[in-house]
Amino acid sequence: MRFIIFSISLFSFFLLSFAHADDFILKTSAFSNLGRIPELYTCDNSGQSPDLSWRNPPAKTKNFALIVSDPDAPSGTFYHWVMYNIPSDTKQLTRDMKQFPAGTLIGNNSFGTSGYKGPCPPTGAIHRYIFTLYALDSQLNLPADSDVTAVLNAMKGHILKQTQIMGTYSRRIK
Repeated sequence: MRFIIFSISLFSFFLLSFAHADDFILKTSAFSNLGRIPELYTCDNSGQSPDLSWRNPPAKTKNFALIVSDPDAPSGTFYHWVMYNIPSDTKQLTRDMKQFPAGTLIGNNSFGTSGYKGPCPPTGAIHRYIFTLYALDSQLNLPADSDVTAVLNAMKGHILKQTQIMGTYSRRIK
């Protein structure tokens, strides 16, 4: 497992080293890409959402969708945050943001609630958390609290580009 994470990390490092100044990029000051997510943003602390910022979306972007996933969950991919219809003029989300830009809708995560729920893997397991931002060519015609399946289905054929950042987290054995 550690070899796989190392291989993915090495591959991602090489991909990132070839990024151009005009690429669609997602960043956070909370952790480095492929780095450990601090406890502040997890179930082991206050579970605040990290700040996120992005630059250079495609010219025809109408809005964004953000999905945070854990592909290492024992029961299959687990979703920690689902947001959609984020206005195209939005360039950042602040840490522990409570008021979102007008029109932004918050979907239901895999916990069955809306909003951000931080990493909370089984004790001792290292999980990857992938923050994916999608630039879309149209608004998604979905109600608030839609689940990730509905959001992903509605995005089909409307994704102009996507960018992501990945962090890892493991809970300490007590």
